[in-house]
Amino acid sequence: MTVLTHTPALAPVFARGAVLSPFKRPRPEAEFPRTPLVLPGLRVDLSRLAAYERVCGVATGEDALPLTYPHVLGFPLAMRLMSGRDFPLPLLGLVHTSIEITARERLAVHDSYEIAVYVQGLAPHRRGTQATLVTELRGSGGKAVWESRSTYLARHRTQEGGDGTSVREERVPGVLLPVVAEWRLGGDVGRRYAAVSGDRNPIHLHPLTARPFGFPRAIAHGMWTVARCLAAYGAPAVAHVTAEFRAPVGLPGVVRYGSEPGRFELRGETGRLHVLGRVS
Repeated sequence: MTVLTHTPALAPVFARGAVLSPFKRPRPEAEFPRTPLVLPGLRVDLSRLAAYERVCGVATGEDALPLTYPHVLGFPLAMRLMSGRDFPLPLLGLVHTSIEITARERLAVHDSYEIAVYVQGLAPHRRGTQATLVTELRGSGGKAVWESRSTYLARHRTQEGGDGTSVREERVPGVLLPVVAEWRLGGDVGRRYAAVSGDRNPIHLHPLTARPFGFPRAIAHGMWTVARCLAAYGAPAVAHVTAEFRAPVGLPGVVRYGSEPGRFELRGETGRLHVLGRVS
């Protein structure tokens, strides 16, 4: 365990990851860092939280953190891990493919927390190699009150999926969920979310920075889509959430949010499935 005294600054961490990315050769059997990073005494910056809530469509002024906000709190630690020399996947172009969130208690805005992030492992994916990162938020006495498991994909040539650069449209058979809302997303959604989350992956910022990684347009952050969906769903403060990012949301674009008790989804105008989520 490595205990930090302050939140890592994201600009130099990302710069280091960007410099090292071209030299990394991802593969499922590669070694990966196994030491958790831990930051004690963490308090929420209320102005940053309010900015995040506005961008994600979350009701502001609540006395509990949104279900997805601890991911933002742990993101600098995750970035430090993923930008290191011993992390085998290139930071540039990593795609967030899923997240599982377990909130065991209502997370008070004014409490102090300890946050820990570690790499759980690597696994093969049909389009490359996938890493699982775990984030834990601990309250008084070191009790884990919130945790998440995120998967990140480095796309590269595989025997099963070719060179990993194509984005295949995926559909789910059966009846679509009732459409509750239609959202018209501006081309700046990725830049706006980057400003409040610190996630400045170039695939989200501009078409010119997304194209080298196989995307014709900038794509929305997966965590923005799930935060927006959970805000519309009205998810409780104590819940278990899973979300799969099935296909990227191109920016600008139009998406349709559908939901029923226990499930939500985000689809494009043609029925293309972008996000599939469950709440319990």
